[in-house]
Amino acid sequence: MSAAAMQVLRGLGVSGGVAVGRAVCIRTRVGEVYRFPIAEGDVEREVARFEEALRRDQAELGRLRRKAGAELGEELGAIFEAHLLMLQDPSLTGRIVERIRGERVNAEWAIQQTVEETGERFDGIEDEYLRERQQDVRDVARHLLRTLSGLSHHELSEIGGDVVVVADDLAPSDAVRLGREAVVALVTETGSRTSHTAIIAHSLNIPMVAGLHGVTELLTDEDPVVVDGDAGTVVLHPTAEVLSDYRRRRRAQQRRERAMLATRELAAETRCCIQVHLMANIDLLEEIEDVLRFGAAGIGLYRSEFLYIEKSPELPSEEEHLAIYRRLAEAAAPYPTIIRTYDLGGRKLAREVMHTHEDNPVLGLRGIRLTMARPDVFRTQLRALFRAACHGEVWVMLPMISTLDEVRRFRRFAGDVMDELEREGVEFRRDVRLGVMIEVPAAALIADLLAREVDFFSIGTNDLIQYSLAVDRNNEHVADLYQPLHPAILRMLRLVIDAAEAAGIECGLCGEMAGDPRQALLLVGLGLRRLSMSPRVVPEIKTRVRASSLPDLERLAEECLGFATAAEVEHHLESALGGLVTVGEGSA
Repeated sequence: MSAAAMQVLRGLGVSGGVAVGRAVCIRTRVGEVYRFPIAEGDVEREVARFEEALRRDQAELGRLRRKAGAELGEELGAIFEAHLLMLQDPSLTGRIVERIRGERVNAEWAIQQTVEETGERFDGIEDEYLRERQQDVRDVARHLLRTLSGLSHHELSEIGGDVVVVADDLAPSDAVRLGREAVVALVTETGSRTSHTAIIAHSLNIPMVAGLHGVTELLTDEDPVVVDGDAGTVVLHPTAEVLSDYRRRRRAQQRRERAMLATRELAAETRCCIQVHLMANIDLLEEIEDVLRFGAAGIGLYRSEFLYIEKSPELPSEEEHLAIYRRLAEAAAPYPTIIRTYDLGGRKLAREVMHTHEDNPVLGLRGIRLTMARPDVFRTQLRALFRAACHGEVWVMLPMISTLDEVRRFRRFAGDVMDELEREGVEFRRDVRLGVMIEVPAAALIADLLAREVDFFSIGTNDLIQYSLAVDRNNEHVADLYQPLHPAILRMLRLVIDAAEAAGIECGLCGEMAGDPRQALLLVGLGLRRLSMSPRVVPEIKTRVRASSLPDLERLAEECLGFATAAEVEHHLESALGGLVTVGEGSA
């Protein structure tokens, strides 16, 4: 029998890293569900059968909630709390029981029909976050169907060896079951960057590629497979040469990671002693450990909307806000913690909060627009931020600013909140630094005006590039037009940096450009001294900064500004910086 031909599949890299292992194919979806009529005398027995499965699943989710809370932190444990609440929600379970009794049908059919009925309410909704919540309902239903069919919930850690789990779908509960030593990567047919399973994979530092439709049909158990979560590629049936190359890459990556940890106590400064503050972008409290481990100089971006997403449709209380912000500030001390006020709306906010539908959410009621439209919600967050500032260096950053009026309106509102705290005798700080995200072209073009009324800028290149070039970077049809090194983007960066310098305020950058080693050096050459990135990238960027000369980087930046296309800039960067060797690199 001839060996299967090698295939390279391209999907969506949702958790970075490279792994080599053997495939274990898992099909989590229950097969076809059929409708069976139930005799009148057997209806209550069928209801009891459903309720027994419900109790078993509630007990299972309770166990997973405790396990996730202990191993991954309370924020991720709350995912299973949400699933548990769904199983306790009479609007879902009660409707299933009503259907069993009213239509005299089997429990499986009643579950499937109820879930499909619920799913119809989501049809046509562009909100990515709401679509993910529809998947949560389906995950809960799937577990109920598996329990009813007698399928056992085996621990994936029982598999053993270097395992690459290849699945049609993985619920968050499946991801938590992963053995930390056995499973080296995940590949799924479904999923997105914002799914709870992707978040858990990232927290566990497990490479994951999603969106590979039909991949489970292309592999059998024990087949060798390579997963590149950085590139979003999966290699099926790799040749011996390809396997050897990826294993060599993996060993080199591990050596680099070990060697770079030695930079933790070193300053990120150029050879001519110009310091660059390398900070961390984080979403979860559990990532604080990585901030400290990899030597980041504080937190350059905490995306506070994650707290809202986990609590949705409920809203977090002031004390819940305060507990998180205080922990961040104390862990990052003596460095700053920059907390972005919630950038919800559009794809990130559950409909229950705003009770609105947006046809174009990315350009709709989000960021600062939403916070000022809902002062009752925003007041709670601001009170907690000003109180948390008593426990560390907390800076407040406003997202999606496009006009100076928005900054002035915020300052008036913040003043009212501070006056309220003062009247109540609550301890807080008035001198909290206020900054704005420069992520809308309008903000970049009026940067000189904004700089007069704020304390710092943070350039959000992800959205700035998207809005400036009219390109959705997640759209495969135009992905090649998403160009961070486009001359228009470089000129816009220089404009913002110069405006900040002229006004005497700090200017940083917290987009993905900061995490690319060569682009990071270009940013330093353009004049940035504060970059924020994934904590795990900090050692490599620090190593490259320490090996560089500022005059050389400034000269490089001027040269790049003179090119006419992104390809020319990229080629020049590669020529100028390609020879820079990172600590730990070398032959296998």
